[in-house]
Amino acid sequence: MKRYLYFFTALSACALALAGCSDTGREQASSAAADTKTAYQQGDAGFNLANLHRHIKTLASDEFGGRGPLSQGETLTTSYLAKAYQQAGLAPGAGDGFLQKVPMAKLTPDQDMVLQLGDLHFAAGKDFTARTKQINPEVRLKDSELVFVGYGINAPEYQWNDYAGLDVKGKTLLMLVNDPGFATQDDNLFTGNAMTYYGRWTYKYEEAARQGAKGVLIVHETDAAGYPWGVVENSNTGSKFTLVDENSNSGMLPVMGWLHLDAAERLFARAGMDYQALKAGAKTRGFKPVPLALEANLTLNSQIEQAESDNVVALLPGTKLADEYIVISAHWDHLGTKQTPGGPKIHNGAVDNATGTAATLELARTLMARSKASPFKRSIVFVNYTAEETGLIGSELFAEGGLYPSKQMVAVLNIDGMNPSDSVDYILQYGKNMSEMEHYLADAAGAQGRRVKMDPRPQNGLFFRSDHFSLAKQGVPGLLFMSLGDTDPDYISHKYHKEADDYSAAWSLAGMEQDMALLQAIALKLANSDHWPKWLADSDFKKRRALDGR
Repeated sequence: MKRYLYFFTALSACALALAGCSDTGREQASSAAADTKTAYQQGDAGFNLANLHRHIKTLASDEFGGRGPLSQGETLTTSYLAKAYQQAGLAPGAGDGFLQKVPMAKLTPDQDMVLQLGDLHFAAGKDFTARTKQINPEVRLKDSELVFVGYGINAPEYQWNDYAGLDVKGKTLLMLVNDPGFATQDDNLFTGNAMTYYGRWTYKYEEAARQGAKGVLIVHETDAAGYPWGVVENSNTGSKFTLVDENSNSGMLPVMGWLHLDAAERLFARAGMDYQALKAGAKTRGFKPVPLALEANLTLNSQIEQAESDNVVALLPGTKLADEYIVISAHWDHLGTKQTPGGPKIHNGAVDNATGTAATLELARTLMARSKASPFKRSIVFVNYTAEETGLIGSELFAEGGLYPSKQMVAVLNIDGMNPSDSVDYILQYGKNMSEMEHYLADAAGAQGRRVKMDPRPQNGLFFRSDHFSLAKQGVPGLLFMSLGDTDPDYISHKYHKEADDYSAAWSLAGMEQDMALLQAIALKLANSDHWPKWLADSDFKKRRALDGR
């Protein structure tokens, strides 16, 4: 299957650079305030909290087994969603049905592997992780020269290039997580504490592949990554999914790895170098790559299964502008059931993301009811993606435009982990000065008497970690609705991606209800408008949108 992938070369959008929109664009966007307030003045948003409780309880039940892709839990989940959309009166959104096929490969790396760096040997899981997206049962690093490349960033708009003058073909690169702005906390360097896409591990692997490297080992540090080593280990030692291109992903980085900080410090010491000193140097402009005069050897064996999962897609057709689409989305998948020495452990993912999935169903029902009373100009597409937890796989396929071309997608409103507890006086915004969608968010929040609160953890780069980002890479602006851990300080440390993320009948769902009402108001504004929200920054997102004539 031939797939169009838009790779970033100058990620100024991801840098969250400050920029203004045109007077016309700002004028049109700010008019959302009046329309949004009108929508609220029409009365209750129409949500049924009993429906939400029922959906979340069902989707997060042990019967659904943690909603793992390719499991019986997937079959139960996708059938449940398709039936709910059909009962709400929506049309199939994937041709003649509700399911969009997502062909992919399931790769399971052998954890008996040993990484040899110089004369040091490191154990899988404890010291390092390694995986590949190449459809190749055996990938090897053989006498591959080790080079420390700082942050592994090539960012022309920041006059920063860790690869300057360096040929890395066939080499294995050691690099730091995050970006120099986080390291220095200097707002004038990258975007200071707020992570850019250059700081994400996904970018680092992509750039290394473009440069011709054989492998990458990202040195893990908890503060810079935003999560402990356990998250890296759990996320990279089991099965992962990937889309497959016509070349069996041969253009992707052969070995994508992480290295524990303790292992990294041992390695640099063995090379006669001070890791902390090199790390300090890497955050300064003009840093030069440092060869370690050591070689990497690794045999990475993977079990490969060809598989097919499903996105669930439903359509609420518009009228005058029916070929223009607002996308409302949430991923349906979670981590499934993990086999442990103590027996199977079900990760039910109640907050992440049974709440978001339930919200799409109830939004679909209420918006369908409103459209019957007063048909919308534009169409609304509801999508529940597969395999978000293993790399935004379902949304990547959807964003490629097989069902709905990117040039016809107006905006995306993506939900990933809602607040099931009490209401709050703010709404979280992820990313800053990205697109005019931020004006819609502020106006809708104001109509509710709420304020916009910026992402409290900008260093974690959450804007780049959910499904709306797949559409952003295809030029479609949007908003992320996420409350993971914001109202429950215990959630991230004890429930996120753990067995404890379970449904509670005691949840008031007031927080969900207010955020859904806000999202509904934005959807109504967009559905009855002919305005196309624009990107604010002169960025690759904006450049990609321009390719579609928008």
